[in-house]
Amino acid sequence: MADTPIMRRVAPALAVTALLAGTGVAALTNVPQPAIAASPVEGGYVDLVEQVAPAVVTIETTRTVGAEPAHSEGFEGSPFEEFSRRFGIPMPEGGPQGQAPEREARGAGTGFIISEDGRIVTNAHVVRGATEITVTLEDGREIAAELVGMDEATDVALIKVDETGLPALDFGDSETLKVGENVVAMGNPFGLGNTVTSGIVSAIGRDLRAGPFDNFIQTDAAINRGNSGGPLLNDDGQVVGMNTAIISPTGGSIGLGFAVPADMVQTIVADLADDGEVQRGWLGVQIGPVSEDVIAALGLDDANGTMIEGVMDDTPAKEAGIQKGDIVVAVNGSAIDGPRDLTRAIAGDMPGSKVEITVLRRGDEQTFEVTLAERGEDEPA
Repeated sequence: MADTPIMRRVAPALAVTALLAGTGVAALTNVPQPAIAASPVEGGYVDLVEQVAPAVVTIETTRTVGAEPAHSEGFEGSPFEEFSRRFGIPMPEGGPQGQAPEREARGAGTGFIISEDGRIVTNAHVVRGATEITVTLEDGREIAAELVGMDEATDVALIKVDETGLPALDFGDSETLKVGENVVAMGNPFGLGNTVTSGIVSAIGRDLRAGPFDNFIQTDAAINRGNSGGPLLNDDGQVVGMNTAIISPTGGSIGLGFAVPADMVQTIVADLADDGEVQRGWLGVQIGPVSEDVIAALGLDDANGTMIEGVMDDTPAKEAGIQKGDIVVAVNGSAIDGPRDLTRAIAGDMPGSKVEITVLRRGDEQTFEVTLAERGEDEPA
């Protein structure tokens, strides 16, 4: 099964691509996890790889595709259409009256074990729509897995196998990552099996516009199709990210790989573990960046903050007194530099929680206490 593009093309020749390989080519709280305290030996990562490799798994999926009307280009106004109309004979398969038959498609990706009782993290796009999920451990055992839950917005999924005593990886602190820091990527590129590559953190906080919560770690460690869901590790063997996408004109690595930060993965996975769903806080506003005109009009020093461009009726923001034209500069005392910061700050709190939102209103700073509602799938971020 060929890889699927993630949301959009970012340049005429460069596509952001999910790392799901086609076959043939292609901290949970209160869960004890064995510590991994390996450092790379001089000139390599031998000890680190020996420690972490048993917890990195290959994920194979089966899904049903097809059963949709096939393309009918060329039939309208053609002899086929006239022949069908005159003699009452159905159009050829693939025409307006035909359907492409259902078929099974297979895909492959990567995952990593986070608890000894079989909880495994991977990308949502690896297991989306799967009718069967099979996990292959480093020792060759193949085990059926079930989907616990997934979050499309962050491309994080949690699956589980019925096993105990499994090796597990620890999460590291992705917030402390620095550009230039060494990282190691592990995964199953093109279905070859566990593969190790190394590189550095090229950038942090990348927004690929693939979703409302984009905050990717960029790395030049070689990752390819099939690496989806694999861990990005620091020198201590801790997971600091989950490999998710690449930018490439060919589908192969050109040194532009992207990983979901470990801190975000942990938060989503902990939420999925409860009931298979992610609950997010919702404010009920339309937002945008602070424009140069507003900066000049209010005499601001910079464009930091988020402009409230609209407030919906019967929403937490409306009830709290937030107004169109307010500039949000902080949530619970943490600075808000732009719209993405506000989106993540609000979505990171549970519905029903109270947050303090500090705004500039006509140049004066005011703080409002807001009780968040639950963000539905169709609600604006």
